[in-house]
Amino acid sequence: MRKALRWLLTLTVLMGTLGSTAGAATAAGPRATGTAGTGGVTDTADIKDRLLAVPGMSLIEEKPYPGYRFFVLGFTQPVDHRHPSKGTFQQRITVLHKDVSRPTVFYTGGYNVSTTPSRREPTQIVDGNQVSLEYRYFTPSRPEPADWSKLDIRQAADDQHRVFTALKKIYPANWLATGGSKGGMTATYYERFHPGDMDGVVAYVAPNDVVNDEDSAYDRFFARVGTKECRDRLNAVQREALVRRGPLERKYAAYAADNGYTFATIGGLDRAYEAVVLDYVWGFWQYSLVSDCATVPADAKNASDDDIWNSVDTISGFSFYTDQGLSPYTPYYYQAGTQLGAPTIHFPYIERKYVRYGYQPPRNFVPRSIPMRFQPHAMRDIDTWVRHHARNMLFVYGQNDPWGAERFRLGKGAEDSYVLTAPGMNHGANVAGLAADEKAMATARILDWAGVAPAAATARPAPLAPYDARLDVRDVEREPALRP
Repeated sequence: MRKALRWLLTLTVLMGTLGSTAGAATAAGPRATGTAGTGGVTDTADIKDRLLAVPGMSLIEEKPYPGYRFFVLGFTQPVDHRHPSKGTFQQRITVLHKDVSRPTVFYTGGYNVSTTPSRREPTQIVDGNQVSLEYRYFTPSRPEPADWSKLDIRQAADDQHRVFTALKKIYPANWLATGGSKGGMTATYYERFHPGDMDGVVAYVAPNDVVNDEDSAYDRFFARVGTKECRDRLNAVQREALVRRGPLERKYAAYAADNGYTFATIGGLDRAYEAVVLDYVWGFWQYSLVSDCATVPADAKNASDDDIWNSVDTISGFSFYTDQGLSPYTPYYYQAGTQLGAPTIHFPYIERKYVRYGYQPPRNFVPRSIPMRFQPHAMRDIDTWVRHHARNMLFVYGQNDPWGAERFRLGKGAEDSYVLTAPGMNHGANVAGLAADEKAMATARILDWAGVAPAAATARPAPLAPYDARLDVRDVEREPALRP
């Protein structure tokens, strides 16, 4: 959440965009099939015809991939599920079709949807189909005109519910919801509001900011993450970037002028500069490993301006807090400032005179023309529900990921649900990165929830589908400086 987009974070954009090379089929593979039941058209009809027979479904494009059919689709959704007569919009979804007899994984990254064929970890584990959903209000899945009051977690969960209801008739086997980071949050909220839809949930690195104004867990995290040597290097570079504010802001102004960047939303270049610098330590731990500390300048005081600039730019990205960098993430920051919450951390190793603004609130990253009001009950409701009503839910966190400092926890009443931590991993933590016994247990639970557990229990259950280097891109779920 907080930074890190830069690298794309835009993952660029967003989280979700995977390498374009996966789109081209280069070898023959097993034919994707479809044989079991539904309405509208016959059960033996081509899968494309069956999908397009769903009311409100339209084809944007089909892309080839060996062993699958991959469709980019548009689906008509109400702007307001509580009042469906008040307008509609087109929401993008993709379908990676294998066979209607296989389980289906419902994935959302919480941002834009990738239109390149890809397979999330649970999809590989269960050897299933995958339906991926673009989050409402991320373009082009945005109503026109946009009524921002209709961007909330319940409306988004209702979007998923309508897609599931429509496609369950085509894919009648078990369904699992999944997602990483904001996508993991989204999968969790969907389960809270529609607990009867999914047979299981696998939520990766999902933050849980229950009380927005109490963020001491993050300060405790940064005081002990990694090694002291690495923390000292990062802290020194961050401080030095603020000490050298004058010359580095002049460099920033020239950089912005060369690229046509402006700063109206955040309120000026000085605010943007500090926001980028303050993302630096967070961004490193979100997307890097302890072994990457060797890339951080070891002697910040004697490093050149270019060395300080390049290190901050590589990790935080000086383009992000420009109007052009923030604009694609307006929906995220709107939600952070109205329901999701956003972390605040302190910088005890930097003198107060060097920090003018501190972590700025989401309000500063959303155009002032869009009204915002925070709803403190929203995350408290989710947290209470997960603690006491979670069923068939798996939460996976990375040991060195800042977003895991405030995480989901289970309480009395949770059933067949787990919170696991991958040693040494960052925001890219997954089941494959868990300790051996936990990896085996998590894989077994996923297979069982999907209804494809082997008849005979094995000591080390493994994914049913072999790894595909193009389809199974395991990139970190990159997000904007989520300010999280």
